[in-house]
Amino acid sequence: MHLTFSRLPLLLSTLLGLVFLPGSAPATPAVSLAPLSSPTSATPLPATLAWGWPLVGKPLVVHAFDPPAQPWLAGHRGVDLAATQGSAVLAPASGVVTFAGVVVNRSVVTIVVNNGLRLSFEPVTTSLKAGDSVTRGQEIGHVEGPTHCDGSVTLSCLHWGVRRGDQYLNPLQFILDLRPSVLLPLID
Repeated sequence: MHLTFSRLPLLLSTLLGLVFLPGSAPATPAVSLAPLSSPTSATPLPATLAWGWPLVGKPLVVHAFDPPAQPWLAGHRGVDLAATQGSAVLAPASGVVTFAGVVVNRSVVTIVVNNGLRLSFEPVTTSLKAGDSVTRGQEIGHVEGPTHCDGSVTLSCLHWGVRRGDQYLNPLQFILDLRPSVLLPLID
């Protein structure tokens, strides 16, 4: 099939009209014949659809997500991010604190975001309490050890986990600057 530049906007608007977010109704395809600025440029998704990092900047991932084959087996149900003691921990997304306390000698903060995902951070000391609302980018506490990275390549780390019900998810899939790029076809 040979596409001409004049038909590309119609094709793109029709295709994009079929894309919708989970929980929303499909959009009716909009027909537009306005020329595109460049056949290879794409409008990025809004940052509100993705999360920010829970630390300032783009931290080093010390230990990647490595879920076990069965829920009762050993595995790494989150990611460890290099962080020095006292580093500020930021809310990657807006939500509500559902837990702030100690679990097996580690300070833990858990936030539930609007799609029901539970984000947990440890070891993090905080003044927040269950029921407190947080906004994306808000400081929610500080890394305070010992951490399970002590004695490894880094001196300390922040463990970040994400759960949907009982299923652990890779937190990095929600980070804006780690999502895959979308390439459009090059049209002559």
